[in-house]
Amino acid sequence: MNIAYTMAPGRGDTDLILFGLARRLATRGLRCCGTVQINTDRPDAGPCDMDVKVLPDGPVQRLSQDLGRDSRGCRLDPQALETAVGLVSASLAGGADLLIVNKFGKHEADGRGFREVIAEALARGIPVLVGLNGLNLPAFEGFAGGLAVPLPPEEEALFAWVLAATGQESCPA
Repeated sequence: MNIAYTMAPGRGDTDLILFGLARRLATRGLRCCGTVQINTDRPDAGPCDMDVKVLPDGPVQRLSQDLGRDSRGCRLDPQALETAVGLVSASLAGGADLLIVNKFGKHEADGRGFREVIAEALARGIPVLVGLNGLNLPAFEGFAGGLAVPLPPEEEALFAWVLAATGQESCPA
């Protein structure tokens, strides 16, 4: 079972790293499915908009709800997340070299979201790379049964892991 995760310390840093990695892997010819997050700052209207690009070719799905400038609650739109999950599941059925999940978040920790897609990929022998935050680390470790490999939040380290996990390491870059 090939499953790994990464956690970057800065807000949005994991998203940027995974986005860059997905682009790099696509130029190498690897079939990636999953999601990468794209945040758009909203300086005049509060927190950023959260969108995910469904790999490999879209669409881009808005995951955040506008709850107002002073809102402190969770802005995730659960219906939009489940739509993205359905799109990724359909993409995975067509075959893939790698599944990237931008975040194992609260929904996954609670047994929803991308959990079934991750399990399906692993059952099919498809390596999985997950973005994570410290809050959900215990739930993720329980889900992965202690088999997930922690990787530094560096594109080169993630790239090397993917090449090894997909058997591509001896191919020219």
